Amino acid sequence: MRKLIALCLFILMWANAFVASAQSVKPTITKILFGEAEGQKIYQYTLKNSKGMLVKVINYGATVTDIITADKNGEPGNVVLGFDSLKQYLSKDNARMGAIRGRVTNRIANNKFTLDGKEYLLTLNKNGEVLGINKRIWNIEEIPGNKGVGLKVTYLSKDGEEGFPGNLNLTVTYMLTNDNELKINYLVTTDQPTPVVLTSHSYFNLSGGKFDKILNTELQVFADQYLETGKGGVPDGNYLDVKSTPFDFTTPGQIGARNNGEGYDLTYVLRNKTGKLALAATAYEPLSGRIMETYTTEPGVVFYTGNALNEKVTGKGGKPFTKQGAFCLETQHFPDSPNQPKFPSVILRPGETFTSETVYKFSVRK
Repeated sequence: MRKLIALCLFILMWANAFVASAQSVKPTITKILFGEAEGQKIYQYTLKNSKGMLVKVINYGATVTDIITADKNGEPGNVVLGFDSLKQYLSKDNARMGAIRGRVTNRIANNKFTLDGKEYLLTLNKNGEVLGINKRIWNIEEIPGNKGVGLKVTYLSKDGEEGFPGNLNLTVTYMLTNDNELKINYLVTTDQPTPVVLTSHSYFNLSGGKFDKILNTELQVFADQYLETGKGGVPDGNYLDVKSTPFDFTTPGQIGARNNGEGYDLTYVLRNKTGKLALAATAYEPLSGRIMETYTTEPGVVFYTGNALNEKVTGKGGKPFTKQGAFCLETQHFPDSPNQPKFPSVILRPGETFTSETVYKFSVRK
């Protein structure tokens, strides 16, 4: 009997030690050389939390290259599109995947705006940038921790860059928590009045590459209105109700079931107008069981279903991209805000600080 009791105590002690060891796994940060651009070294940083979730970031464009998280069976998979090499990220085939976009992301009507009585003509394409901050080399500092790990990425956009006024000091912080949250925080200051609209431009496929389309993914967006647009997708300043339209995701529905397969590219006006962090959208992929909740302090979210993706461009592992093979949920202020007095202001002035937060939280449904 004594031997049996001793054996039971040994097993109990071993089990407790095993649990304690599992719970004490610390998040880590590692980096490798990813290549060179403009004579500078480009590194890929890997954030790993205590549950094994990975987020990889390069200092070119402050770009998220990978988000690897487990499905309902515990099998890890990459849930964002990207490339294997820096050469591909530098190429014209890169649709700003995973990068921080700005200084004013998305569309600006006629590539110009007026601020304090002065007109500024911008050297931009229809998406709001030619050589935007997504094509710049950022500085990166590691942020170690026990509850999560992160990266502080910074860039100085100089006065006159792309035609914008003012020196803009940009700080973006990526934090991967042990709760499988990727937190993205923005902090910006300027020395002249200037507009600021920033976002992260990841393309998500929650199947982890098992499906080459996202049409079966179920989406819910916490918005009752969207922005009406005119020529070139530029907003005209009007808000329209989603009710009785293919844009109504107030209740969960399959992405591919509501607009005859045409895809989506629109800006939702979120219900939350407090400027505080709130749930903006939830996506669920039935095959993998993965759920992604999107939280933001921003007033809008651009929902885009990769309508311009095509098989002429190959991504990771040499796998071709496909039309509607991924979706974006870009949290941001509204497109063309500098020219739309009805929209929330995006003008940042000296002495002010622009702050914003977006959280992508991953979990599974079994």
